[in-house]
Amino acid sequence: MPHKHNANRRHHIPKMSFKVQNWAEYEAGLRRRGSLTLWIEDAALDRWQSCGPDGQCRYSAAAIQTCLMLRIAFKLALRQTEGLMDSVITLMGVNISAPDHTTVSRRAANLPPLPAELPSGALHVLIDSTGLEVFGAGQWLVERHGVKSRRTWRKLHLAVDANSGMIVAQILTDQHADDPSQVAPLLDQINGEIARVMADGAYDGAPTYQTIAQHGDGIKVVIPPRATAVASCELGPPTQRDRHLAAINENGRLAWQSATGYGQRSLVETAMGRYKALIGARLRARGFAAQTEAAIGVAVLNRMLATGRPKPVRTERPAA
Repeated sequence: MPHKHNANRRHHIPKMSFKVQNWAEYEAGLRRRGSLTLWIEDAALDRWQSCGPDGQCRYSAAAIQTCLMLRIAFKLALRQTEGLMDSVITLMGVNISAPDHTTVSRRAANLPPLPAELPSGALHVLIDSTGLEVFGAGQWLVERHGVKSRRTWRKLHLAVDANSGMIVAQILTDQHADDPSQVAPLLDQINGEIARVMADGAYDGAPTYQTIAQHGDGIKVVIPPRATAVASCELGPPTQRDRHLAAINENGRLAWQSATGYGQRSLVETAMGRYKALIGARLRARGFAAQTEAAIGVAVLNRMLATGRPKPVRTERPAA
């Protein structure tokens, strides 16, 4: 008779393991991310600033964006960013000046949106959101003054291309914004062709499908219906959502995930984890400037990813 603890032991399923195929290239890219070899292109120099007869200089949006990207990439304070920018300009020997930290702080709230560099070909868009904490007194306020601190959060909504891992659209909202309402603003930022949109069950519903259809009739939508979902009562051929629901009812949810490639949705979670690890899980700015900070963070992350990205391949599971 088997022991009791053996009889109740759960069957252990080994985790999937992956191996990076392009390790040498990826390792070189990781080193380039920390490189201090900085240069300003001639085209950017020509429109860096314009100075009037009174000596007052007006800096272009590109100049402010450059300072903010350096700040986020190297996790610097604004004054330190000004010093770094000054040193780069001095080493280059060009006749421009660095924006002072107060100018960068003031202009950050009104910068135009940064255009995303879209990968070539039709996009496979993955959509999800994550929470970012607003920088504040936090625990110090509680311990020093006994004041209850209410944490303030923002939600960063991302659209990621599954093939390249690049973030192709982003928007920052307060913590009360629901995820489906941000599908349209995200897709509006994408000027390229969209072949497929994938999201988790929080986005399920006819309004989401209708929003995506407005960006192209041929877009394939992969969103798992909720457990309480029912087929639509519309006349005519079944909708995409109805076909997903029928496939799950007939073959089960796991078979549906395998048939639709739903496992790729985890790549957007990887992108969110990468953002928090490399850019940070907190926002320093508040108000409108926080939107700029998140957009600059996405631009920096895309640049880092362009220098080197791992190409993992699944290895064989060891025999039991």
